[in-house]
Amino acid sequence: MLIDFFYQLRKAGLKVTVTEFLVLLEALERRVAVCSVEDFYYLARGALIKDESQFDRFDQVFGSYFKGLELISDDLVTELPEEWLRSLAERVLSEEEKARIEALGGWEQLMETLKQRLEEQEKRHEGGSKWIGTRGTSPFGADGYNPEGVRIGQKKSRHRRAVKVWDKREFRNLDSSREIGTRNIKVALRRLRQFARQGAADVLDLDDTIRSTARNAGHLDLKMVPERHNAVKVLIFFDVGGSMDDHVRVCEELFSAARAEFKHMEYFYFHNCLYETVWKDSRRRHSETIPMLDVLHTYGPDYKVIFVGDATMSPYEIIYPGASVEHWNEEAGSVWLERVKATWPQVIWLNPEPEQRWAYTQSIQIIRELLGDRMYPLTLEGLEQGMRQLRK
Repeated sequence: MLIDFFYQLRKAGLKVTVTEFLVLLEALERRVAVCSVEDFYYLARGALIKDESQFDRFDQVFGSYFKGLELISDDLVTELPEEWLRSLAERVLSEEEKARIEALGGWEQLMETLKQRLEEQEKRHEGGSKWIGTRGTSPFGADGYNPEGVRIGQKKSRHRRAVKVWDKREFRNLDSSREIGTRNIKVALRRLRQFARQGAADVLDLDDTIRSTARNAGHLDLKMVPERHNAVKVLIFFDVGGSMDDHVRVCEELFSAARAEFKHMEYFYFHNCLYETVWKDSRRRHSETIPMLDVLHTYGPDYKVIFVGDATMSPYEIIYPGASVEHWNEEAGSVWLERVKATWPQVIWLNPEPEQRWAYTQSIQIIRELLGDRMYPLTLEGLEQGMRQLRK
């Protein structure tokens, strides 16, 4: 059965390897997950899926393949006390149905029959009137009907226990095709991590401590190292105002995630296209501006540059002097973009506009060409593509 599950995961586009599948089988052999489908779900996900953004797709495959099935073992009967069954019956059975249980042999007969089913059944069963399964009239199982039944894999009325994890799909917003949020953005930005140890040596180096203690005839010799931090340096330029008002929320989420992920990050604001000045406070954008030349000369070439904007404007604002909608710009926006490329080789543009619209907006096409086609949609998948580009 699990071999078919493995193939279903591969068919869904999940890059599950044979080695990972063998790890899962070994864990099952060692009884890591025995009588709970929820335990098996977490075990399978941990063994087979290494990318958080794939959790939702795994949930869908798991739910489709195992829906309604609850893993059980022979010793499960000892964990179903009569008091629990009676309490369950009080909640789900009518007075008439309770009377029928007594007429058919009572609780003792019901438990004895359940024990026999657990000992004899070897596989999943759906439909029918005998085995523990789903959608049948057996006294034991889920999603069926029997007035003297013991629900296995169904906590309340329907689909509440056996599928409670993957039907909820707690990681559904991590799917690459879905709307992104702050937590999702952090997952994507982590692809740009380049760790280095800097600062004071205040973290225990366990491996070096063990080696040094062994060389020191067993006398403890503590070794400390600086804490590891993400050493990547990032400059982010946010387009604000105008048509970008429609994208404020996603830009705020990106800003929040970036500040959490990158220790070395600076940000600036611009409008429509980059010109001779940028700013840090939009409330004082006309009185407290920062010359772009100062920015170019302040931050070294090891910085990665990310532009965030819809790139939707008049084409003249990019290619002609004096075409800015807010002021007289002595030099065209394209000139400043070229200077950015010359100063910081690693540059990308994240566009919150749907990618299918890009071909119909001339200004987007111009900026894409200026940046060497390094424009990516502001989606989870687009962020991951952009981060991979910046790592090159």
